[in-house]
Amino acid sequence: MESLQMLYTGFAVCLQPQNILYCFVGVFVGTMIGVLPGIGPIGTIAILIPTTYNIPPVSAIIMLTGIYYGAMYGGSTTSILVNIPGEAASIVTCFDGYQMARQGRAGPALGIAALGSFIAGIIGVMILAFLAPSLAGLATNFGPTEYFSLMILGLTLVTYFGSSSMLKALMMAALGIILGTVGQDPIFGRSRLTYGTESLWDGVGLIPVVMGLFGIAEVFVNIEEGEERQVYETKIKGLLPDREDWRKSAKPIARGTIIGFLLGILPGAGTITASFASYALEKKLSTHPENFGTGAIEGVAGPETANNAATMGAMVPLLTLGIPSNTVMAMLLAALMIHGIPPGPLLITRHPDLFWGVVVSMFLGNAMLLALNLPLIGMWVKLLRVPYKILFPLIIIFCLIGVYSLHSRVSDIIIMLLFGWFGYIMKKCEYDGAPLVLAFILGPILETSLRQSLIISKGDPSVFFRHPISLICLLLAFLFLLSPLVPFFRTRREKIVTGGMA
Repeated sequence: MESLQMLYTGFAVCLQPQNILYCFVGVFVGTMIGVLPGIGPIGTIAILIPTTYNIPPVSAIIMLTGIYYGAMYGGSTTSILVNIPGEAASIVTCFDGYQMARQGRAGPALGIAALGSFIAGIIGVMILAFLAPSLAGLATNFGPTEYFSLMILGLTLVTYFGSSSMLKALMMAALGIILGTVGQDPIFGRSRLTYGTESLWDGVGLIPVVMGLFGIAEVFVNIEEGEERQVYETKIKGLLPDREDWRKSAKPIARGTIIGFLLGILPGAGTITASFASYALEKKLSTHPENFGTGAIEGVAGPETANNAATMGAMVPLLTLGIPSNTVMAMLLAALMIHGIPPGPLLITRHPDLFWGVVVSMFLGNAMLLALNLPLIGMWVKLLRVPYKILFPLIIIFCLIGVYSLHSRVSDIIIMLLFGWFGYIMKKCEYDGAPLVLAFILGPILETSLRQSLIISKGDPSVFFRHPISLICLLLAFLFLLSPLVPFFRTRREKIVTGGMA
């Protein structure tokens, strides 16, 4: 009942005209930067924080959080239409969303992405409002040992991303881990694998790698194939999924909401891990996993729902404990400090107007995003009408601008182009880029957690089996690795039995 009473307070704060305006500005800007490849919420929030100095703290945080979850909506648009993830969390959407667009089903793909994100956002906000304190307690149980085991569990999921063999997927994962070690040693601060190149001292950037593997490489492949693009006839009714689409998407949306919210709470997991995990789970549970990567709507609904739910989950440790679970949350933490509001367990009691105002603004913001995205989808779908010989230079320009705008370094452009050629070769040799990207993201967390755990335990590896959460994660990882062998043993057994009967 207390939560319901505080929600009334939140509505009173959120529905003030200036807060409605700032909420709209946030979600609109978030959608725009999600649509534009390479320009993510991190850079946008960093640029816009100074503009919030002269506005009330509640309005400032409402606008900045709107940018974050708004970007999750917009990121799916370019992923589906031109196979370029506008936001890193939308990488997975490229796999099936783009194939649906090529089959003339861009409308249902975009529609299920928007509706799934809306459902996840609303449910996520409700969970945040009623269960935030208790859910935040879960994150405090994770130390370095638990994080290492969790990352091991996450990396085992790469075996389900590969459309070909598990061996190829593991090879790509190993390469991703190696790339993640480039830069400075997290413990001793020494440079590794930089070969004297100053631009690599901070490591290889995620955005140049993603833009190269999933943007530039796709351009190269299309230039070589010279295929004519299918023109999707935009109709408003075509943007709404039909009954069969909803039947296939209902369970992925439900599972994606739960997975995304829980992973969003954990520091380091975030929207990217949530979308990958959702895709892996849906592929594993599907009766036709071979359809994934060829235009399965479940491969769009699950990840898009998960990444939006993860944005809501990430707010739990920030607003209740003052712990940022990802880089964007760190930006919001800085914004709170700038406005003289120390985040932490006392935030809810000392600043209830801010906490509940921000929570309720997410209800309003998700409704605004749904109202904005469905009518504007037709405008973005029209990109498919543009001949590829005209579109591919624009895609390259967007990638160049997006990558260069991050750090204003020419080296990032070079890295993007190198990974573009590498991605092209991977496509020709039937290697998937998803395992590489996931391992590249999780690798540094894995290494740091491993070394911290061994330092704390004085080199005793049994520490990973003495902690219950760590042990459970490792057992699950072991089972995941063995599961691809089960069909093999079953086939061998059938052959033996058949041979014996003969």
